[in-house]
Amino acid sequence: MSTDIDTPTETATPSPGAGHRPGTWPYVRIVAALFVAGLATFALLYSTQAVLPDLAAAFGLTSGASTLAVSVTAAGLGVALLVAGPISDRRGRTALIHTSLAASAVVAGLCALAPTWPALLGLRFAEGVVLAGLPAVATAYLREELHPASQARAAGLYIGGTALGGMTGRLLTGAVVDAAGWRWSLGAAALLGVVCAVAVRLLLPASRRYEPVARGEAGLWTLFRAAWSDRVLVGLYLIGGLAMGAQVATFNTIGFRLTAAPFGLSLAAVSLLFCVYPVGSVSSMVAGRLADAFGYRAVLPIGSLIAIAGLALTLSGSLPVIVVGLALVVAGFFVVHGVASAWVPVRAYAAGIATAQAASLYLFSYYLGSSVFGTLAGTAYGAFGWLGVVGENAALFVGVGVLAYFLKHSEALPARG
Repeated sequence: MSTDIDTPTETATPSPGAGHRPGTWPYVRIVAALFVAGLATFALLYSTQAVLPDLAAAFGLTSGASTLAVSVTAAGLGVALLVAGPISDRRGRTALIHTSLAASAVVAGLCALAPTWPALLGLRFAEGVVLAGLPAVATAYLREELHPASQARAAGLYIGGTALGGMTGRLLTGAVVDAAGWRWSLGAAALLGVVCAVAVRLLLPASRRYEPVARGEAGLWTLFRAAWSDRVLVGLYLIGGLAMGAQVATFNTIGFRLTAAPFGLSLAAVSLLFCVYPVGSVSSMVAGRLADAFGYRAVLPIGSLIAIAGLALTLSGSLPVIVVGLALVVAGFFVVHGVASAWVPVRAYAAGIATAQAASLYLFSYYLGSSVFGTLAGTAYGAFGWLGVVGENAALFVGVGVLAYFLKHSEALPARG
């Protein structure tokens, strides 16, 4: 049997000290802390998504313009990731996570007080910048601190926390907006961020196996070029951008469709659609276990097929069928993202590339896709209705499937050490 580092079941047998194993108290603390941190990060990132129609009405905006409240945050996060990853490779993981969570809760509170639309957009961009600390280091931290046989599973749990966070932020703001308006909605999300930051401070263990990249060993530009040198990594970066673009585009515009005729739902009712997000938590965890058993290559393509089937169902005029379709889109997306994001640091380590730098570039592409395609979806909806949104997103998931096919047949790297 080959020692293909891309297939967890075929790696060389690690020593007993090679990371925390499932069932131990440090493992439980790590997984719980990153689950909560993921929840907070993505609740704040998407806190405006459920209230986009209210923001459009409050500031006199079109549907396309209102989506900037989500897109600029994703853009700020993507830009900051290019810096946060290399910083963590030199300065450590946990301090960056704690700083990110605390700062993001403060900026979220300021967003609720924004006096004008440009001010809100500026603060939302700043929100993205300070949110970058967690996603920049999470998968690299898991690779370093946990036993290799459980890393994909733990990454799936972390991604599950991000899925639950996306749902919580949208449900929370959607529930408050009808009663008290968008300002109180964003204020409630900021309070959630404070609670989660305190919980992570108490739970997250300090890094035990982190090895800093020496300042003289490699400059930022050298690390950046190295992270683009492997074709599999580049393919994974593109997969993240396409999949995230389709996911965000779907949920940026579904509120406009369902608040209009013939559905005529309130924003609070539309926010209940985000209850499908726990499906993503389950699918990411299941995908992580399957990846540990059968390898990343075998599991990744399945997600794009599930998502495309879900998009087709959302064309229905029946609300229950639309809900089922959205659930499948979420499930498929989190299969893709859960597997791809866990594969990146493993592949980078095998290729001798700084893992946080590679993870940051994956997430840069991920949030660039969110920003670009999430905004284009508002334009597509205004020009062609829901059919235009489905067409855009189906094309993106087809692209994911094509890339996954080529990655499945790409060269595997041997295990190091």
